[in-house]
Amino acid sequence: MLDKNRVPEVAEQEIRARAIRLAVRPVDEALLDEAEGDTLEVTLSEALVIGLMKQGVTQFYAIFGHGSTDLGEVLRIYHEEGALTVINCRNEVEMAHAATSYAWVYNKTPAVVTSIGPGGLQAMAGSLAASSNGVGVYHIYGDETTRGEGYNMQQVPKPEQGIFGKVTALMGQSYTLHTPGALRECLRRGSTCVHHPYKAGPFFILLPINTQPQRAEFNIRTLPGRNRIPALAPAGDGDFQAAVALLRTHEKVVIKAGGGTRGHAEAVRDFACKIGAPVVLSPGSTGVIMDSHAQNMHVGGSKGSISGNYAMQNAEAVVFIGSRGVCQADCSGIGYPNARAALNINGDFDDLHHYANTVGLPGDISAVIEKLLAALGEDTGAGRRKQWLKDCEAKKKEWTEFKAKRINAAPILDPVWQRPVLAQPAAIHAVADFAKKKGAIKFFDAGDVQANGFQLVEDDEPGQTFTETGASFMGFAGSALLGAAYVEEAKYGIAFTGDGSFMMNPQILIDAVEHRVKGMIALFDNRRMAAITGLQLEQYGKEFKTNDSVAVDYVALAGAVGGVKALFGGASRDELNAALEEAYAHDGLSLVHIPVYSGPDSLGGMGAYGSWNVGNWVDDVQSQYLNATI
Repeated sequence: MLDKNRVPEVAEQEIRARAIRLAVRPVDEALLDEAEGDTLEVTLSEALVIGLMKQGVTQFYAIFGHGSTDLGEVLRIYHEEGALTVINCRNEVEMAHAATSYAWVYNKTPAVVTSIGPGGLQAMAGSLAASSNGVGVYHIYGDETTRGEGYNMQQVPKPEQGIFGKVTALMGQSYTLHTPGALRECLRRGSTCVHHPYKAGPFFILLPINTQPQRAEFNIRTLPGRNRIPALAPAGDGDFQAAVALLRTHEKVVIKAGGGTRGHAEAVRDFACKIGAPVVLSPGSTGVIMDSHAQNMHVGGSKGSISGNYAMQNAEAVVFIGSRGVCQADCSGIGYPNARAALNINGDFDDLHHYANTVGLPGDISAVIEKLLAALGEDTGAGRRKQWLKDCEAKKKEWTEFKAKRINAAPILDPVWQRPVLAQPAAIHAVADFAKKKGAIKFFDAGDVQANGFQLVEDDEPGQTFTETGASFMGFAGSALLGAAYVEEAKYGIAFTGDGSFMMNPQILIDAVEHRVKGMIALFDNRRMAAITGLQLEQYGKEFKTNDSVAVDYVALAGAVGGVKALFGGASRDELNAALEEAYAHDGLSLVHIPVYSGPDSLGGMGAYGSWNVGNWVDDVQSQYLNATI
């Protein structure tokens, strides 16, 4: 039943939303022009929206439920007045990925809105991508009432208080708005989390159904804006002198550039050139050093490269920069068997001393490198590393030739397709090369497409590839295209996905059309989970339950959605390039179905070059780890 007493309140909300939209000044000043003093009496829902807007949050991805009707009404008014944008979605995992993509690509903070229960659990699952990749996103879940009048729908049916708040606290940082007066503290903690300079992540706001419409006085000026922390570096000289000694003592030094270096490419390049060290990348740091740069050894790890793993395995000392030491990236701790010392430059204290025998330099990467280079002076050790670099460059040449054979390979007869089709390296490289020529950004899904992808991409700057290797979340890439919705001068995105990953989350076919997203899905179809098939065959010689016998006409499936341009990618590079051009010309979402080879032919994949603490490799890896020096 419509409450007629709310009409004046709606009008006031419209006025405030309009004032924010038209203002060129900060949000609080725009609102307080018409108010007496610094306070406004509004509902908690509206105060939350205003507080988030003070932090620059204007993009909301939502699936509304009974737990968010009051918040939804405020968002409706502000959306219709043009103060913010609400994007309705069809799946909570999808919208969590879309929000992560929006924050990751455009460096703006969004919010995800849903209710507790199945929706909240799905959104929490999607939040793993943001958490694992250091991306700040607000998650707002309508929660059970605080009155305890009986079981609320979608709550965990257990006689215990605030269970969803406990679950979200395990997933990241969390705050329950049990009373309107708690908003200021909630937003302060939220900004500290989502705007953390080194390790941002999702922040969960639990918003009880009955506290949302409660009116209260809020001091708008004291609601916290976006948290900003200046660049920090160690104050004393002692730690820098220890780092200098390490760099001057060891000849075979390698730099491992982790995902934290994405915003510090210039500093990392300068440092690498001045100390004369090869650089090994993580999947999330491609482009930090140019692809063709002589010191770029490409990715290293359990799914690394000939050159990257050679540099890791033969280094005497390692400089870790912005790296978490993820199992696959450092071969489960045994990727540096000859290293005797480590230098770690990292803003996160938990990661700073992940390795033994480490000199730790905490703080902002660029600021720390600047001070370290000043401490090194002219004697950087580069002259003593010329032969080491030549040895690494020889391995890079070997990797380049190895890669060329695979990306230029002729189609291979495939038993499933009953005809010759492109192998994944050739097909992925063709699409990646197309993206580079068009200036498109690339999103990679988990699985074999992703693994081959980060071994193949030829990025020259960070931000050309976004690969969800942290949580390895199937279905991320297609959903990530929705991050461009309603963004001015949005970047054209291409989602690189396998058939398994795509079917995990195909809702983008509808939501991209609804929200007028222009982008492309490149669907590499081998009718199996090839990454796991390969692991099974490598470890046990048998594959088990990682393929299927169901043929899917993805062109017909995608083409059934009005507004989607669906094309067959063919079985040759020329046919694929023609399909990519036609798909790119479409003013909306396009999908290119690309059948790819899967089988024993060595040209069918990029190979593996390191160790991993899984399956029947465990005993060997753990025995080597026991004897590691760092």
